[in-house]
Amino acid sequence: MTALPDIPLPAGIRSRYVDGINGLRMHVLEAGFETRGRRCILLLHGFPELAFSWRKVMPALAAAGYHVIAPDQRGYGRTTGWSADYDGDLAPFRLFNLVRDALGLVSAFGYKQVDLAGHDFGSPVAAWCALIRPDVFRSVTMMSAPFGGPPPLPFNTVDAPAQAPADDPVHRELAALPRPRIHYQWYYSTRSANADMQHAPQGVHDFLRAYYHHKSADWIDNKPTPLKSWSADELAKLPTYYVMDAGETMAETVAKEMPSPAAIAANRWLPDSELAYYSAEYGRTGFQGGLQWYRCGTSGAFNSELQLFSGRSIDVPSCFISGGQDWGIYQRPGVLEAMQTSACTKMLGCHLVDGAGHWVQQEQPAEVSRLLLDFLSKAGKA
Repeated sequence: MTALPDIPLPAGIRSRYVDGINGLRMHVLEAGFETRGRRCILLLHGFPELAFSWRKVMPALAAAGYHVIAPDQRGYGRTTGWSADYDGDLAPFRLFNLVRDALGLVSAFGYKQVDLAGHDFGSPVAAWCALIRPDVFRSVTMMSAPFGGPPPLPFNTVDAPAQAPADDPVHRELAALPRPRIHYQWYYSTRSANADMQHAPQGVHDFLRAYYHHKSADWIDNKPTPLKSWSADELAKLPTYYVMDAGETMAETVAKEMPSPAAIAANRWLPDSELAYYSAEYGRTGFQGGLQWYRCGTSGAFNSELQLFSGRSIDVPSCFISGGQDWGIYQRPGVLEAMQTSACTKMLGCHLVDGAGHWVQQEQPAEVSRLLLDFLSKAGKA
């Protein structure tokens, strides 16, 4: 394999590989590794991110006494052993197998119990880890994507058989609006989505710059409010990075909000030198590995196995952290509330951080580190 360039990491974080993780050679960033016997925390990134997305909180967690492990997840970055052929098998990217990846990794490091945090699509993976294996994942912090619980089974239907679920009509309704729209997860599930981004007209670097900017607190129109329902009229209130204009690619969508050269130069949470690592990695691997995760959800192919846990809750200490300017917490109406009232029985905190959009642990790392350490202290006493 051609040697890959060094990663621009803060002092105290190292890069390494771990073989034999559920068929993967997993690339991992580590901090706090100098002292054996520490409590461990596993950090799971989302899309389109990498283990690198945790670089700003890892040193603080290590300084507080944790062994911090952040992998490039299946389909991402320098982790290998996966195939993202659009016509290939989606099963390796389903949630249960992603949980198996996480479990295999902490086991390889010799841990029988760990704390856990996940951001964006890493958040539902973390939630399912805690729900399925509470004996291993003793606390969970979900970031930017609330968890409303497992999908339900049809209930009390013996004398009134349940109807077979029809396709979600909201997608037809979105397409029929006067300004036709498409939900981004369904766009991400199309055959063209990967090439649209990897070969974006503006280049991968500028595509990612605009994408990260558009979903951050730097974009002044990120002023989220709860939606009343999962309906076309309500969903159309979301910014175009969530509910896109039909017929446009994501690259075209975010290009309209490309920050100015002055704004880019002033950006302290993601300077161009750090963005260059993301753009080099995604330019090399493409985006399809991460897009396979979305396809597992939109296809509904693996919903029945998730229903095995219908009615179950997360019963380990739980916390939610998100940006105050993040629309993502509201894109599924009712889920934020369900997480706090039923999906998690030991919810110790729900925090919306001002001055952060979707990339909360990158935009406001000091506050996220403080909240996370405060929660971990409480979780250890719960």
